[in-house]
Amino acid sequence: MFVHVGDRAVVLGGSVAGLFAARVLAEHFTEVVVVDRDPLLDATGPRRAVPQGHHIHGLLARGQQILEELFPGFTAELAAAGVPTRDFATSLGWHFAGTPIQQSPSDLICISAGRWLLEDQIRARVAALPNVTFRQADIVALEYTDDRTAVLGARIQAPGDETPVLERADLTVDATGRGSRLPRWLAEAGYPAVEEERVTMDLTYTSCDFRAPLTADPIGDGIAVISVATPGHPRGATLARLPDRYSLSLNGVLGDRAPTDLPGFLEYARSLPVPAIHEAIRDAEPLGEPVQFRFPASVRRRYERMTRLPAGLVALGDAACGFNPIYAQGMTVAATGSLVLRDYLEQGAGDPRRYFRALAKTLDGAWDMSAGGDLAFPDVTGRRTPQVRLGNAFMRRMQVAATRDRVVAAAFVRVAGLVDAPQAMMRPRVLSRVLWPRDEPVAAVTPLQHTTGGTA
Repeated sequence: MFVHVGDRAVVLGGSVAGLFAARVLAEHFTEVVVVDRDPLLDATGPRRAVPQGHHIHGLLARGQQILEELFPGFTAELAAAGVPTRDFATSLGWHFAGTPIQQSPSDLICISAGRWLLEDQIRARVAALPNVTFRQADIVALEYTDDRTAVLGARIQAPGDETPVLERADLTVDATGRGSRLPRWLAEAGYPAVEEERVTMDLTYTSCDFRAPLTADPIGDGIAVISVATPGHPRGATLARLPDRYSLSLNGVLGDRAPTDLPGFLEYARSLPVPAIHEAIRDAEPLGEPVQFRFPASVRRRYERMTRLPAGLVALGDAACGFNPIYAQGMTVAATGSLVLRDYLEQGAGDPRRYFRALAKTLDGAWDMSAGGDLAFPDVTGRRTPQVRLGNAFMRRMQVAATRDRVVAAAFVRVAGLVDAPQAMMRPRVLSRVLWPRDEPVAAVTPLQHTTGGTA
């Protein structure tokens, strides 16, 4: 629905969240400017501003649905370009404690483009919009009205400029990611401190790419094999098939880190409860040295609890809530946030607290899953409510049931893909199978067989 909100919107940050924001803003503003410290037009590959960019990034099933809604034909374009595009439920080989979950075909789609190809293609679609422009500049500060009740835009400093200039906007969107300075900027303007929730797991993931084909390929025509870290098996991994290579990310928590030398990396892979992952890469040709990224804590900024906020300012993506990347929620949550932004604009914008309250509702399910999953590890620090403790006790039983029961496994995949809310696991048909497991024969498949749904 077209509602003209203002003449100009400015998006701070040009990664996936910022691109989704620009797409919906373009329908409601005469001009949209995307500001990032990296040059974005004609950019390819990992960027300086995204140090985690060398690692595997997943787009969950709900993210693919939103991507297709905002950019019709996007999935087919990737598939035509050779990007693996498969059934989300059957092309991902989830393993709990070394045992694969049961698989059934679904109507959900998984895209294995990798972070940079996916971002490049989204950026190309956004750049093609006639009222969107990109600017390379450092973001210095927000600019307020004299009474500081509204944001006028942001002060930015382009390369080579001696002083910052004001990028004026009727609406400013913070999409600067986990390093967002918005809480500090608000405090400096006299606003109350932004409440934060933090779950500290001290995650490190170490990744290495390998030339295709692998000598022993456990993925086949699927997309990935995933060894889920649990308190009993705290090391995890994802081995993914990308358009031109294979990539293995090893993850450890609470200071456990896979080495960045190849022999140590291989030895860490050998310790996983899914032996086929090590077997797949032990004789493979690496395309470089392993690289490492540390993620200390998930942080949720509770803007919806603020008693007051300046008009003309919102935030989305990791700037509002940064998740443990192992759950692959970041890009999909950014996509869902853009739909919240679209609804807010279609109602004429107004009080930003209305936007943040709506955003909080979409964040709840993803946060409960990732924060709750991390808090299942006894030494991870964070707030363990009775709900978290009950949820983790349920998840332990669900994981066992999913390895034997297709109904439970199918429900888990939809929740993990952010298509269904976690409450879907409480539906009687699923709950009864978790609490009172059926004495059903397990399907005669190996942990590494995958049924695919073909290209989309």
